[in-house]
Amino acid sequence: MKTVHRIIFKNSKDMDEITNESVNFVLTSPPYPMIEIWDSLFSSFNPRIGEALEDGDGMRAYDLMHKELNSVWDEIDRVICPGGIVCINIGDATRKIGDSFKVYANHSRIIYYFEKKGYNILPLIIWKKHSNKPTKFMGSGMLPPNAYVTHEHEYILIFRKNGPRQFKTEKEKEKRRNSAYFWEERNEWFSDIWADLKGTPQKLDDIERKTAAYPLRLAYRLISMYSIQGDTILDPFLGTGTTMIAAMCAARNSIGYEIDTKFKNIIEARIKEIKRLSRELIRERLKKHAKLIKMKNTRYRSKYYGFNVMTKQEQDILFQIIKEIRKDDGNRFEITYKPLKFVNFL
Repeated sequence: MKTVHRIIFKNSKDMDEITNESVNFVLTSPPYPMIEIWDSLFSSFNPRIGEALEDGDGMRAYDLMHKELNSVWDEIDRVICPGGIVCINIGDATRKIGDSFKVYANHSRIIYYFEKKGYNILPLIIWKKHSNKPTKFMGSGMLPPNAYVTHEHEYILIFRKNGPRQFKTEKEKEKRRNSAYFWEERNEWFSDIWADLKGTPQKLDDIERKTAAYPLRLAYRLISMYSIQGDTILDPFLGTGTTMIAAMCAARNSIGYEIDTKFKNIIEARIKEIKRLSRELIRERLKKHAKLIKMKNTRYRSKYYGFNVMTKQEQDILFQIIKEIRKDDGNRFEITYKPLKFVNFL
């Protein structure tokens, strides 16, 4: 098995490198409108955003920022295939501009966009990030009523284009069976509140722009939930490359857009660790399942791993481990895999 991964350094408002309806799954975390660290980036896209902020007109700046994001969502709508899934990690913003303090509900604006486009709005995930803040409220100390609660979660919004995906050929059906997840993963992953995954701090002293970083295991989990081996994954805001790294580990193809070429060395350094990371992720899943299944009574057995499974759909699970990584003269990586078919990998 082989996958191909491309990093494209340009603004993702124009993804002419991708043909219509050729992407199976989109996973991204865009810059968050009305979070102050992103003001300069949004203003570089549209100077009117900076002018609105200087004028103290928060709502005008907010509207203009989402117009910038909408132009990327327009391209996603073009390239995502029927039945494809879009996952967007986003946080709302709380901010005081002038004398007005308010919440800027980024997640609802994005939901509205995809709803108007006719997408199926699927149940969202609340990602409860661990907070290091010593207080749980702000505003007026212990005195009511002007304090406000702090945000300790972000949203993972999930949209599907044109109804459930169809798998028509036997090859597609086989890849789908090989890509199944374990029964206990299904129970854990498809909960609407995730509290087991911490955010990833960024140490990018030589880069002016910060990134909205979700952890590798979050990306790997979502890719495993909503795509199959050999699919094409797109991240229009690649940053340090977490989506692409997760796609490599999960034996999916990927395309990532990033406007800042300073991330190139960071992404390539992470790719050098991909063999270790992929084995680590697979080992975690196998060991966790092997431990749990010892305590269960079941009549089904894995074809490849020597342990029992809870359901018939899990019998064909087949992980792919990375055999070789090749990079061409540009920003394209080719990865070859071999199926993992032995038990002592544990």
